[in-house]
Amino acid sequence: MFAYPDEAAGCPLTGIVAAYTPRLAEFAHQPGFVAVVDQHAAEIRERLYAHGPELVPRPLDRAELTDYALGFLDALAEVGWDQPTGRDYAVNRLTAICWLVRQHNLLAA
Repeated sequence: MFAYPDEAAGCPLTGIVAAYTPRLAEFAHQPGFVAVVDQHAAEIRERLYAHGPELVPRPLDRAELTDYALGFLDALAEVGWDQPTGRDYAVNRLTAICWLVRQHNLLAA
């Protein structure tokens, strides 16, 4: 099983960024991975921020992304997920969370 340093403090984002930032280097050589992570990031943004008939996104909120990440990590814990050597749905989703945190500078707050 896995653990992220700030989970005990209620914020897994720092741990996710630390664990998945190295995967962002794979973007340079694997455009398919970029596309998959982009799709996951879009799904996360849509779940959190596309509201109303206009579906106008608003800026990412650290607290809401933290809540989403905690829920996702809880679901992974429930099924006994262990990070594989390669990539799976969970790795792609966690990489997307990492990418969103970095793109929107959510750890600076």
